[in-house]
Amino acid sequence: MATPMGERLRLLRKERGLTLDQLAQMSGSSKSYVWELENKAPPRPSAEKLSGIAAALGTTVDFLIGTPINSEADLAPEDKVFFRRYVALDPKTKAKLQKTLDLWDDE
Repeated sequence: MATPMGERLRLLRKERGLTLDQLAQMSGSSKSYVWELENKAPPRPSAEKLSGIAAALGTTVDFLIGTPINSEADLAPEDKVFFRRYVALDPKTKAKLQKTLDLWDDE
C-alpha cells in the first residue's frame, strides 16, 4: 500500500517522464529502493537517499514527506535565514544535518 509520500514521489517521477531506473541512477539509489518508497510503507526512509531523490526530481524532501509549508511567506524570519544557510551547504553536510533532525524527531 502506497503512502502519501510514495504517491507524491510517483507523481513527480512520472511528470518528469522518468522511469524507476532513470530516477534511481540520477539519485544514487537502486531501482528497488525507489520502487519500495513508491509502493510500500518503509518505516524510515534514508535521509541521504531521500535527499538525492528530491534533488533529482527538482523538489525538496519536505515536499516529498509532506511538510505543510505553503509558501516562504509562512516562514518566520529566523527560519528563512536558517533555510538560506542550509541551501548553501554541501550535500554531505545536509545529509548529516538531516540525520540529526531525524534523531530529534524520534524523541
